[in-house]
Amino acid sequence: MQATIKTPVEMLDHWVQNQGDKVYLRQPVNGQYRDFSWRDVKRQMEQIAGSLRHLGLVPGDKVAVLSKNCAEWFITDLALMHGGYISVPIYPTANADTIRYVLEHSGAKAIFIGKLDHWAEQEAGVGGSILRMSFPYDTMPTQYGWDQLMTMGQPLTDAPLPAMEDTMTLIYTSGSTGSPKGAIQTFGSYCWTCTAVVRDLKTDGDDRLLSYLPLAHITERVAIEGSSFYSGSAVAFVESLDTFVADVQRMRPTVFFSVPRLWTLFQKNIIDKVGFDKLNFLLKLPLISYLVKRKIHKGLGLDKCRLLGSGSAPIPPSLIQWYHSIGLNICEAWGMTENCAYSIINYPFDASKIGTVGKPVEGCLVRRSESGELMVKSPGLMSGYYQQPEASAAAFDEDGFFHTGDLCAIDEDGCVSITGRVKDNFKTAKGKYVAPVPIERKLAQDPHVELICVIGSGLPHPIALVQLSDGATLQAREEVRASIKATLDAVNPHLESHETVDAVVVVNAPWTIENDVLTPTLKIKRHVLEARYSAKVDGVRGAKVVWEDEI
Repeated sequence: MQATIKTPVEMLDHWVQNQGDKVYLRQPVNGQYRDFSWRDVKRQMEQIAGSLRHLGLVPGDKVAVLSKNCAEWFITDLALMHGGYISVPIYPTANADTIRYVLEHSGAKAIFIGKLDHWAEQEAGVGGSILRMSFPYDTMPTQYGWDQLMTMGQPLTDAPLPAMEDTMTLIYTSGSTGSPKGAIQTFGSYCWTCTAVVRDLKTDGDDRLLSYLPLAHITERVAIEGSSFYSGSAVAFVESLDTFVADVQRMRPTVFFSVPRLWTLFQKNIIDKVGFDKLNFLLKLPLISYLVKRKIHKGLGLDKCRLLGSGSAPIPPSLIQWYHSIGLNICEAWGMTENCAYSIINYPFDASKIGTVGKPVEGCLVRRSESGELMVKSPGLMSGYYQQPEASAAAFDEDGFFHTGDLCAIDEDGCVSITGRVKDNFKTAKGKYVAPVPIERKLAQDPHVELICVIGSGLPHPIALVQLSDGATLQAREEVRASIKATLDAVNPHLESHETVDAVVVVNAPWTIENDVLTPTLKIKRHVLEARYSAKVDGVRGAKVVWEDEI
């Protein structure tokens, strides 16, 4: 590994020598791109690393980054690698308690703070003793701004290269089952994974990437930032949520990764504009179908895209099938923080394998344990959880395979299907275990359902909690009730008797990151919903569909 894989800083040198004046990063500011060449990025990287030295930080110190995606995020990440510091990314949507926990647990000495939507509410999580530095955007008060850092001390032009076993970053998990854990990723694990992505997806200097999913999440850090280091691709950023569509259309990415909720939102917007029946009719007319598909692709800004991906949470097979019908093939992938988010992918896209997450990538081994758990082993695996030796030891079996916590099936072609989570299974009051994820997937086929969570620990039968889609909230309640009831009545007869869903309860309050129901990666915190709703829904019977305010 040492001899064949280079670090991101070495790759930056490579691109500076080969295409130094070519635009690398494109940062929209007030609707206009501010461009950074590869040479610009190297110069600013060396300056930031030198400023950190000047401020007394020494190699091995941990430095946090709290910001939405921007060019300065990439530059700072490279500067931390160059200076021998260990980066600690924090989700830009994290609340003050989570920020405080990550800073204290990691022992971070300094923090870079950038683009944030609610910095005033988050500031309490940033302790007074920590050194604060800011990116050049409106954000919370800091001791040093970006412009000051650009003139401080001397640029760090010469620094020893890290060893592959050196810790590069602590990636904190999203905390869907409790406090976040800090996965230790080394230069070896990160660099191997990034090179594997470029190897498999064949990205190169002609590709255009868009960075908008949180860089604090390992998927974006590898698939977009990391792959750009090793492919020489240009990367653009999104200015704000309001400009998202315009930013995608302007960049016209050739590779585009997203999450299921955004793919669902895109679908909804298309159907709202055209109409479900009208769209289906037009897609059956050969020439018209081609023109309609082309118009949809262009409207999304994805008409130049050669690769579409989805990850971070399960995506309904019906949604991938729908996109396939309009000529957009979404490759579902599977990964975790602990394995640098790249192990299994349905690429090249195979329509016959929709519903699976594809096959293991080259260099990754998978197997199914006796209990049905997916076990993985690859050079991208973390070396352990920071300051949690017992959890680290328990995470691996005697052969070095990682316990993913996901239940799986593996077909005769080696394609993996995720069937649930080990910890999601619960025991009802009747003493029977229920796996909620397969039930959720079946009920989620109803177009009125945006989010769903089946609970039932200690209850006589499972209950499904539901968030309605935006369109459903505008419909008459009885129409929505009839549709969901028909879906429930179609699903229940195919379940074991102890799995049958007693009721679907439409929850009024939205599930958000802010009210602690969703993680920063938009996963549902099942334990939070169970604590809030188990007592309230106990007693709802008869396979009915009710709103929370009707109980």
